[in-house]
Amino acid sequence: MAAVTSALIAIAGVVLGWIAIELACKPCLEKGREAIDRSLDPDYDPDDDEISVPINPPNHDLQEQLNPRPDHDSSIAAVSSATAIKTV
Repeated sequence: MAAVTSALIAIAGVVLGWIAIELACKPCLEKGREAIDRSLDPDYDPDDDEISVPINPPNHDLQEQLNPRPDHDSSIAAVSSATAIKTV
């Protein structure tokens, strides 16, 4: 009788573990399952997918702060004009 009880406890543990993994990884698992379904669908054509626009378009002001252009930064322009370069 102890073997049956141990087996039932082990099966219950596996089932609860499976449910926990399904709940924790639900978004990732859904994307994977959708990809598998699309790849196995003989009528699926990737060219028919709509082009999606990013939800958060890039912020050009932030990009300008992180990567300033040399023609807009006076300190870089001052250094480059003060340094003489001899061309041969």
